Amino acid sequence: MIVLDSDIISLLDRKSGEGFEKLVRRLNAVPDDERVCATIISFEENMRGWLGQISAARRPENHVIAYTRLQRLLQEYQRRDVLPYDSSAAAVVTSLQRQHIRIGTMDLRIGAIVLTHDALLVSRNLRDFEQIPHLRVEDWTR
Repeated sequence: MIVLDSDIISLLDRKSGEGFEKLVRRLNAVPDDERVCATIISFEENMRGWLGQISAARRPENHVIAYTRLQRLLQEYQRRDVLPYDSSAAAVVTSLQRQHIRIGTMDLRIGAIVLTHDALLVSRNLRDFEQIPHLRVEDWTR
């Protein structure tokens, strides 16, 4: 199983940016029987970003742009399974916090979900995720 982090979903949503072409090539090479998923935490992070843009928009044309981007994000998440944050993941987060892993709460939650599914995380944020013991993480944009 492969899990895409929030930053990777954002890159796929924009369909451009540094590393986009490399990412698409790697994703296209994933065998058909391999699941490519996201997490509910990434969905929350991405949604918060676009909801903030909508809230900050003052002109009708900016609302249209922001809602269009929100719609595209929704469609991007509908293309794949979204893994839940459940009691198993919550227990892993508690364990990681007791180990004094110093990364953001959302990244801890994403890492915990990935660990509970024994999956590979694809992210550009190696600096933080590599702090989580036993988490397999790769940057497919390089």
